[in-house]
This record gives sequence, structure tokens and C-alpha cells, in this order.
Amino acid sequence: MDDRHARHDGGAAVRWRERVEFERRIVHAAGALYVAPYLLGWLSWDGTRALLVAGLIVVSLLEFLRLVIGLDHAIYRTLTRPYERETVAGYALYQASMTCVGLWFAPAIAIPAMWMLALGDPVSGALGRNAADECKRPRVWIATFLVCLAVALPITVPAFGPVTGATAAVVGGFAAAVADGLPPMIRGRAVDDNLTIPILAAAGIWAVVSVLG
Repeated sequence: MDDRHARHDGGAAVRWRERVEFERRIVHAAGALYVAPYLLGWLSWDGTRALLVAGLIVVSLLEFLRLVIGLDHAIYRTLTRPYERETVAGYALYQASMTCVGLWFAPAIAIPAMWMLALGDPVSGALGRNAADECKRPRVWIATFLVCLAVALPITVPAFGPVTGATAAVVGGFAAAVADGLPPMIRGRAVDDNLTIPILAAAGIWAVVSVLG
């Protein structure tokens, strides 16, 4: 009887973790919608930047309430992982990097980089789990690169031309895949890819455009 209960409880825990991970990926991918009003002509890029800053303010407030005040709410259990309980959570780093890229770069560079984080990273997570400081498997690298390339090409090619645009998409996608699959280490701790993916991707695209543009 106890064994059956243990197996039942274990299965329920696994299903709960899978559901929470799925919800996190949905929230992650929803960040791609930040630029939808701009692409539809409803909002200027300055308006999009203001939207990103507003999101960062909200996220900063949530993290202040969680880390400083000690507020515990269901939203945190959905957005954070156990190892993030004492540090700034990945969703906050996500918002910070998206905002930085949006403020610093022009739309044709910022949008692909933001989409690489919003859409490429969830694909990577769905294909395999690993510790924060572990390299990902080759198939995950390849899949992440292909997704990042696919989301970049429709923006970079019309903006910069077929050669420069395609090259920029390849370099940006490669940078994003490296940031996702090979996390940099600082003082023995892995830097969250929510922070590095869009920044490295945008830097790669910008470098190509600066050289070939």
C-alpha cells in the first residue's frame, strides 16, 4: 500500500513539474509578442521601448517583493526554479536583457535577438535538461541554431539585403546557440542564458552589419 502511494505521489510530482515547465515555456515564448504592435504598425519603436521599460519596472518590483520583503505567491512558484530562490530569477534577467537590447539597438537588430531568446530558448529546454553549468548536447545546439536562424532571416534579409542579412542571421543565430549551449562561468557560477542570448545575438548581428553593411 505504501509503495503504491509512493509511486502515485512520485508520478504526480513528475506531472506537476512537467506542467510547470510547460507553463514557463509558454510565458517565455510570449515575450516575442513585445514587438507585435510595432510590426503591425500600431506602436512606434520608442513606444515599444517604453513598453519594455514598463515591463522591467514591474519585474523589478516583483523581485524586490520576493527577495527583500519575502512575499511568497503562486506567480513565483510558476516563474522561478528552486535554485533561484535566493538570487535574481531568470524571468527578471530575461526582461532585463530584452529591455537592454531594445533600448540599445535598432529594430532590425533588436527584434531577431529578442526572438532568439523568446522562441529559441524554449525549444532548447524542451529537447533536453541539463544543469546550469553543463554544456548541451549537439542536437540541442543544432536545433537552437536553426530556430534562431529561422526567426532572424525574415527581419534581417529585408532590412540589410540578402547577403548581409543572411550572414547576420547566421552569426546571430550561432552566437545565441553558443550562449544557450555553453554557459559562461563567472567565479564558478554559470551566467544565465536569459541574460546572454539576446545580448550576444544582437552583438553578432550588429558586427556583421557594421562590417558588411
